[in-house]
Amino acid sequence: MPRRTVFLPYQPKTILNKGQRADHWFWTRYSAYPYLGCQHGCEFCYCRERKFCPHDDPADFPYLIRVKENAPLLLRRALARAPRDVIGVGDYQPAERKYRLTRQMLEICLELGFPAFILSRSPLVLRDLDLLQAINERARATVAFSAISAPGSPSYARVCEMERLAPRAEKRFAAMAQIAAAGIVTGTCCMPILPGVCDDDANLAAVVRATADHGGRFVLAGGLTLADQQRDYFFGVLQERFPDLVRIYERLYPGLYLAGSYGAAGQPWPATGRRIRDLCRAAGISDRMPRPIIPGEKRSLNKRIVETLANRAHDLKLDEAPSQQVWAYRKAAWAVEDLEPDIGQVYRSLGLRGLQSIHDVEPEIAGAMARLLTD
Repeated sequence: MPRRTVFLPYQPKTILNKGQRADHWFWTRYSAYPYLGCQHGCEFCYCRERKFCPHDDPADFPYLIRVKENAPLLLRRALARAPRDVIGVGDYQPAERKYRLTRQMLEICLELGFPAFILSRSPLVLRDLDLLQAINERARATVAFSAISAPGSPSYARVCEMERLAPRAEKRFAAMAQIAAAGIVTGTCCMPILPGVCDDDANLAAVVRATADHGGRFVLAGGLTLADQQRDYFFGVLQERFPDLVRIYERLYPGLYLAGSYGAAGQPWPATGRRIRDLCRAAGISDRMPRPIIPGEKRSLNKRIVETLANRAHDLKLDEAPSQQVWAYRKAAWAVEDLEPDIGQVYRSLGLRGLQSIHDVEPEIAGAMARLLTD
C-alpha cells in the first residue's frame, strides 16, 4: 500500500532567515517557509541534507511534513522590525491547500510592503494570483518555476520519474503563462541540471524554448550537490531505479560537487552555463533574473549598479576568467550594496575619485561604473 502523509503541526520560535545583503541569484535578503519536508518528494532535492531535513531517515522527507502553524504570526513580528527587501516566501506543496499558511504570509508581505519571491514546482501558486498582483503593484513580486526538463525533450520521461509527485512541467509552464499575463516577472529555475539525465543540448533547448513561449523572462541554471544523508539516499535511488547512472555519478561526484566541475559528457560546467546563456539570448530572454526594485526606493540606482556588477561576475565565471577577476566584481557588488549614500550623488560630487574611494572597488571597475552612471 502507498505510504500516507502525516502532518506534524508545531510552533517554532523563529521563522525569518536573514542575510547580510541580497544574494545574487534570486535577489532575496530574507526567506521564510511554513513547512519542513515536501510532499513532492523529488529524488534529487537538496533539502534532504541533514541541515535542512527534520528527520533522521531522508526517506521520511515526503511523508512526515512539519507544519509551522504560527508562521504568519512570527513573520509579522520579524518583518515589522526589518528593513524592506526581497523575501523568498511560501511553499505550494499539497499541504498548502489545507493549511493556507503561504497565503497568510503573502498577506503580511503586502501589508508591510515587502517584495516577494516565489519558487514553486506547482501551479497552485495561481490560487494567490490576486495577492501577488497587489504585492507587485506596491513592492514587486517575482515567481519562478522549478523545471529541469520540458515536454518534447527526450529526457522528459526520466525527469518526471525523478520528480515523483510534483505536478508535470506542462502544468507549471501553463501557470507561468498566466503569471506573465498578469504583469508579474516570471521564469524558470533549471536546477539541478542532472548529468546524464538532462544536461544534453536538446533538453536545455526545450526548457529555454518553453520558458520563452510561456512569457518567462529568464532561465537560471545550476548544478546538483550531494551531501551527507542526501548523497546516500540519492545513490540508493540510482542503484534501485536507474542503475545505468550509478557509475557516472560515482565518477563525477567523489564529494559534494562535480569532480573538477566536469559534466557527464566530459565538458566543464561553465560550458553548460554558456550553452544556457546562448540559448536564452537567441530566445530573447536572459540567463539572469532581473532585480526587483521597490517603486520610489531611494537607493534604486545603487541596486541597479549592483545587479550589473553581479551579472558581470557571473559572465566572467562562465567564460572561465581568472578567479581574482570574478571575485573583484563580486566584492565590488557587495561594496556598492553596503554603500549608504546614493552612488549617483557620489559620482556627481567627486567624480571617478569618489567611486575609487569605495572599499573593494578597483580602478578598472570604478571606470566601468562611471560609464554606467553617464549612459
